[in-house]
Amino acid sequence: MQMFAATKNDRIQASSAMRIFDLIGSEMKLVEDEFMRQADSNIQVIGYLGNYLRASGGKRLRPALLILAVYAAGGDGKNESAIRLATVMEMLHTATLVHDDIIDNAGLRRNRQSVNARFGNQTAVLMGDWLYMSAFEASLKERSLEILDILTRLTRKMTEGELVQLTMLGNADITEEEYFDILRRKTAYLFSGCCEIGAILGLIGPPGQAALRDYGMDLGVAFQLADDILDFTADEALLGKAAGADLLEGKVTLPLIRLLRHEPTLRKTLREIMYDGEYAPGIRDEIIEKLRVHGVLEDVRNTARNFATEARKNLELLPETEYSLALDAVPDFVVERRS
Repeated sequence: MQMFAATKNDRIQASSAMRIFDLIGSEMKLVEDEFMRQADSNIQVIGYLGNYLRASGGKRLRPALLILAVYAAGGDGKNESAIRLATVMEMLHTATLVHDDIIDNAGLRRNRQSVNARFGNQTAVLMGDWLYMSAFEASLKERSLEILDILTRLTRKMTEGELVQLTMLGNADITEEEYFDILRRKTAYLFSGCCEIGAILGLIGPPGQAALRDYGMDLGVAFQLADDILDFTADEALLGKAAGADLLEGKVTLPLIRLLRHEPTLRKTLREIMYDGEYAPGIRDEIIEKLRVHGVLEDVRNTARNFATEARKNLELLPETEYSLALDAVPDFVVERRS
């Protein structure tokens, strides 16, 4: 019975995602083409690496949010600026992943070897830098100081988040406040920037712009909380990387922070796992069982659902269209997803 329920839920999730992405399918094809054009270079190694990254795929959720926000704000999601800036957001996201994988010494990304594992750290660092610079070069074509300010600010926030997280690696005493500060910097500001830039391109005006900015921030928090749950519950093939990797990389996420309230003696075990960089036989399953027994995973999922609800509230200012309704559906999709 449980297997049927999970399968049914997977079908519902796939159907929801299909409806959202089918609505802007032609626009996302243009984004994909633009990414391919931007990632191309007459320097052979850059062209090769760019194609390797692009072919790795991904949800492309961030550019999709920008396109949906443009339409929801009353603009044209197919115009040159919308496609260019949606691509810029995906390039910034990809650059962040490349650098994150180096820091985390990650071997897999989306079921493929990470760039650092395949080509080495030096190549990966330079490729990440190239993506950042190319993204900003493309954004300059808009001649918009407001958009450039948003991009500069969110890139700085992401870098600050990574630096703060580095100071917390191996720390089993991290607080919820510290955790959420890192989360917003590393993840939510990029979601927020996608939606706010979409609002600017749609010319909706300051109240609508603020609403979409806040929608993106709450959505980004919900997305990362769901990711933290998936780190313990997802099938590795669906997750696209090793399960339980966060703790092996020295990161104590919200599920473990809350579990330690119930099981403070577990802190010593978590420190040993982070120090050794591996789980002793049976320990990961034991931790997951404790998370379930104390209801921690459901508690964190409910927190994610609360942020999803807050995200949707921000859309009440927008006219009801198929695009604003799609944005309304995205929070549930990201919270309940299986990968």
